[in-house]
Amino acid sequence: MLEGFRAIIDGDEPPPPGARAPDAEELCRALQVLLKGQVIYAETQNIGRSYELARHYAPFFTDYFACLGYALTVSHRDQMVSLSPAADAPRHDIVSERLRKDETLVLLALRLLYEEGLRDHRAGTDGIVDCTTDEIVEKIRAVARNEPPEEGRLADILRLYAKRGGLRLGERDRVERVTPLALLPGLTVLASDAWMERLRAWSEAGEA
Repeated sequence: MLEGFRAIIDGDEPPPPGARAPDAEELCRALQVLLKGQVIYAETQNIGRSYELARHYAPFFTDYFACLGYALTVSHRDQMVSLSPAADAPRHDIVSERLRKDETLVLLALRLLYEEGLRDHRAGTDGIVDCTTDEIVEKIRAVARNEPPEEGRLADILRLYAKRGGLRLGERDRVERVTPLALLPGLTVLASDAWMERLRAWSEAGEA
C-alpha cells in the first residue's frame, strides 16, 4: 500500500491528463476527504482535486479502502465517487451509527422521494431530483405515520446528510418557510437498498 502511495507522489504512476502528480499532503487530503464525506462529486466545493485524484488513481484508492472494509465506486455518469462498506465487513459509516429516530425518518423520506423522482422521470441527466422540505414533512406523515421533526431540527438533519453527499440545500424562502433541495445520487449510498430492507424487516417485526 505504501509502495502505491509512493509511486503516485513520485510520478511513477501517470498523473491526470494535463495535470501534475499530487504531493503527499494532497493525496492524504483526498483520502481523508473521501473517508469523511463518503460521497463526493466533481462539483463538491472545498475539496481541491480530491474527486479528480480518486477517479484517476481508482486502483490505489480501491486497494486502500478495501483494507478498511470499504468498496470504492466511481460513477462517471453521475461524476461521483463513493464508499460503501462491504456486506460482510463491520460498518462504521453513517447508517451504522446509532441514528436517532428523526434522523432515520428523514433519511427514509429522502430516499423515497429520490426514488419517486427517478420513477417519474423528474431527474435530470445528472441524476438530481428536486424537492422541498414540505415534501419531506408530508412523506414522513404519510409513509412513516409519524410527526416530522420541527423546522430547526429538520434543517440540522439535512445539513448532516448534505455533508455526506446526499443532497444540496437551497435558499430558504422566509415567507413560505420552505427550503428547496437537490437530492443527489449519493442518497442511494447513504440509504442503500440493504439498509432499506433492514428497516423494512425491523418495521414488520415490530408490527408482528
